[in-house]
Amino acid sequence: MRTAAALLVALTLTASTPASAHPQLTAAVEEAEKQAILQVITRMEAAWNRGDFRGYMDGFANPDVKFVSKGRFQRDWQGTLDHYIRDYGGSPERRGALRFFDIRIEMLAPDAAQLISRYQLDRPKDPQDGVNTRLMRKRDGRWVIWLNHVSSAEPPR
Repeated sequence: MRTAAALLVALTLTASTPASAHPQLTAAVEEAEKQAILQVITRMEAAWNRGDFRGYMDGFANPDVKFVSKGRFQRDWQGTLDHYIRDYGGSPERRGALRFFDIRIEMLAPDAAQLISRYQLDRPKDPQDGVNTRLMRKRDGRWVIWLNHVSSAEPPR
């Protein structure tokens, strides 16, 4: 519980710092970083849609991704991969077609960004849609998702 509280405080403090507080981030550099982040998300979407869960997971910090969904934490990178294979693996109908849209990116620092987007998973049984909130970190020159929070919309009753 203390880890979650510390994480919340750190995210709140980081999120309250405007990009303009980082003068080394020019408008051109900021735009280039946003495009690099969008490329990560585009590659992840394509990997999912071809059934390549390892390729999808390439967009996440390994091994220390923090993943929150359905009111609980996944174990780590491997636990998240296991979850995807277990719950979505097999046939294309079970996996569905994934789409991210309404993507908004805010640069928090030269090596940190917040990404909020909607997602839709179209499949015959149990389609999903909702919102992803992601804290992106730049590690070794490449952007990865360090914290991923998924909030699924409740299906109509």
